[in-house]
Amino acid sequence: MTEQSEQRQRHSRRRFLKYSGAAIGGAVVTGVMAGCNIGGKKAAEPAPVEKQPPAANYNEAAMFFNQAELQITEAATERIYPKDELGPGAAELGVAFYIDHQLAGQFGNNVREYRMGPFGHAEATQGDYQSIQRHELFTMGLQALDDESNKKHQKGFTEITDAERDAILTSMQKGEIMVVTGVTGKSFFNLLRSMTMEGVYSDPVYGGNKNMMGWKMRQYPGNQMSYTSIMEKDEFVVIEPRSLHDHFAAH
Repeated sequence: MTEQSEQRQRHSRRRFLKYSGAAIGGAVVTGVMAGCNIGGKKAAEPAPVEKQPPAANYNEAAMFFNQAELQITEAATERIYPKDELGPGAAELGVAFYIDHQLAGQFGNNVREYRMGPFGHAEATQGDYQSIQRHELFTMGLQALDDESNKKHQKGFTEITDAERDAILTSMQKGEIMVVTGVTGKSFFNLLRSMTMEGVYSDPVYGGNKNMMGWKMRQYPGNQMSYTSIMEKDEFVVIEPRSLHDHFAAH
């Protein structure tokens, strides 16, 4: 190697060490300065991360009821399935929204049923066959609840005590309150009770059973794809429930 080549190599090595050292030193100094007080003041701390509000549940919206009807439904269903030490009641589970959504659709309009007369009085063992549709029976029943409450207590159904609500619902169940000509409160109460239980235990996609809390109280597994991993086990296995939404594949 010639003397000139050796000199160029030494200069090249010096430049590399010089610039790489400056870069490393700069990084070290920057890191040290970030932790130091400058002018007696602390370096600015990162802003705290704000908690995001829970996502809105757009399923909780009235599609059929007005606000008064929704509130009466919520008050009535809570007496049929009340909150206790075992878990939430119908109001917290969103049962009123389940009923609202059902009445707004085919079920409330009796779409899949034979609707031609005659609409004669049926025997007790035959069930109801009425000329009015379910959504009409339900709204008339809610109005009858409120009317009876105003008649007895001079207050609406949502304003009276639980004991007073129970007494009116019991009268409905016994058929002592008329909903509409030819239809007693018994028909309305039976529909109210069955729809309440459906709202507690149906899949959350239909508006009730909020957060699958109805299933969790019963240790019901919901909509599982398979049970092969536990089929051979002798003991009871508690499974985290799954809804139809859990099988949705996002794209």
